[in-house]
Amino acid sequence: MSIRVLFLCIAAILAACAQTSEDDGEINDEQTLNNRARVHTELANANYLAGQYNVALEEVNVALDAVDDYIPVVNQLGLIYIALGQTEEAEKHLKRAIKLDPDNPSVSNNFGYLLCSMGDQAEAMRYFEKALSDPLYRTPESAYVNAGICVKNTGDYARARQFLGRALALSPDQPLALYQMADLSYLTRDYQNARRYVTGHLQVVEAGPDALWLAARIESQLGDTVALDSYGAQLNRRFPGSAQARAFNAGRFR
Repeated sequence: MSIRVLFLCIAAILAACAQTSEDDGEINDEQTLNNRARVHTELANANYLAGQYNVALEEVNVALDAVDDYIPVVNQLGLIYIALGQTEEAEKHLKRAIKLDPDNPSVSNNFGYLLCSMGDQAEAMRYFEKALSDPLYRTPESAYVNAGICVKNTGDYARARQFLGRALALSPDQPLALYQMADLSYLTRDYQNARRYVTGHLQVVEAGPDALWLAARIESQLGDTVALDSYGAQLNRRFPGSAQARAFNAGRFR
């Protein structure tokens, strides 16, 4: 589902909620407040995915005003602060989410991701494993990807390949898993598979500067100058002045 479609769906829900309010008068019962929290959490997530973090925070505040201990929005708040690089705030809110629901796999996954970014790989893996032990976890591929990134960053490429492979087995079009597997294959000089994975990534999401730069470096190693020039042209057209475009123009492919 695209971000635009998600926004339209949420707008329809909000309109329905408004109509209910008009029909029934002032309603402040628990169900109404929970619905309000849910809708604004979904809006917060849509804006978070679009990189609109300030708007996402505004939606979070509306959701929290409705239900202060609504676990999905507390969890979402932690993710937003991770994206903003505010580690202490992220840790505070994710710990609160854990306290509210210690067995929530999504919270465990997100807290594991935060711990890994803070350098505590061993504790991070414990939370990833906890998330993955829940048979009802709806998106286990997310925890597999995060676990793969975590061990990849420590140089454990064999385990990283295992985790990322499991993510792709569950969700073959998972964009981050495809990108990370492409990068891992590049690092281990498996350039043919690196090309395959980065091509898959570029087929399911809009190309970002990191993916285009990785694709260019892969084609440089494979000697395909036509593909190399194509990725370079896209970098310079879509992301002029970016670090990736500058590196391409300087020929720094290694």
